[in-house]
Parts: sequence; structure tokens; C-alpha cells
Amino acid sequence: MAADMILYWSSRSPFVRKVMVAAHELGLEHRIRTVPTLVSATVPNFEHLSVNPLGRIPTLVLEDGTTLFDSQPIIEYLNEFSRGWLVPPAGPARLRAMRWHALATGLLEVLVAWLSERSRAIPHNAAIAGYERKARATLNLLEQEAADIAGAPFSMGHIAIGVALGYLDFRYSSLNWREGRPKLAAWGEVFAARPSAKATVPVDDRK
Repeated sequence: MAADMILYWSSRSPFVRKVMVAAHELGLEHRIRTVPTLVSATVPNFEHLSVNPLGRIPTLVLEDGTTLFDSQPIIEYLNEFSRGWLVPPAGPARLRAMRWHALATGLLEVLVAWLSERSRAIPHNAAIAGYERKARATLNLLEQEAADIAGAPFSMGHIAIGVALGYLDFRYSSLNWREGRPKLAAWGEVFAARPSAKATVPVDDRK
């Protein structure tokens, strides 16, 4: 089947990975053509700005030319397009999925900002300490809720949590996030074993 959607993509972006995990879960990966795209806060990608004025990825272009920005509306669209199960209908299950998605996406935003700060020639130590506190606090909350996470039907909230844990392994191995969080670590292994997770493992392809 020919690809009829275009995704502006990077193998390193956890936000892009969320979309690709969703696509694999829904059986849509072959309907999406990925376009490698480099974005940076300091070096504008003028070609990509013509597609997404925010200069961010993921960006999904539909067959009719409609452009979707940000991972959440893209996942919601893919779920609706395929009549999938990743976004529960209105009610407690949807609220729970959206809450976990927001929490894990917020964690990813903290981790990306932390990575940017520590790459500076002169890092701001107070900012780095603040990012670490937020990351650890979020992980502690996820540990407290790990049994509920494991017991709930798989959703976009689970995707965001699993991708965040994978990003910690990718960029923050020294943080030892599994230490003291056995329930979350066990769930993380289950997520990592899913075919959708195996197919989207991040790779640092900057050469």
C-alpha cells in the first residue's frame, strides 16, 4: 500500500517516536513516508519552516495537504483514521490516558531542556539541578502509579510513558532511573518488548 501521509521525522526525537510507536500499534506505519528533518533552537531550518512555522517535529502532512503539528493531535488523528483503541472515548479511561500522556510528555520536555542546558559551554548549574529534581519527582510518581499503568488497557498514555523511559536510557543512562523503582522498571521492560517499541528504538545518527 502506498504511503499517503508524510511525517517530518528524526530518529533521535522522542516526540517523533511517540507518533511512530502509535503508527506501528495501529498498523499504519506503511501509510507514512518519513522525511528526515533537522531542527534546532539556534539554527533555523528554513525549508521546514515553510511546512511548520514553529520549526518543530513531528509534523504530519495528510493526503489532502492538511498539516498537523505536535505529537498529541497527530496520534489522535491516526487513532481516529484507523478506528483504533489508543485514545479511549470520553470518560474516566480517557482522562487517565490523557493525564499519563501529559505527565510523560512533560517529563520529555524537561529531559530535552536538560540536555540542551548541559550541552552549553557554561551550563547553568541551578537550572540543571531543577531539571533533575523534576525528572526524579515525575519518575517517583510513575512508580507509585505503576500498578495502575500495568493494569490499564494500552493507550497513548502508555506510549508516552514508555517513550520517556526509553529516552532516559538513550540520553541519561547515568541517572539510573530504575534504582528504587522496581514496578516502573518492570513495566518499562514489558513496553520495550512490544514490536512497536522495538521498531522505533532511537538512534543517534548525527555523523
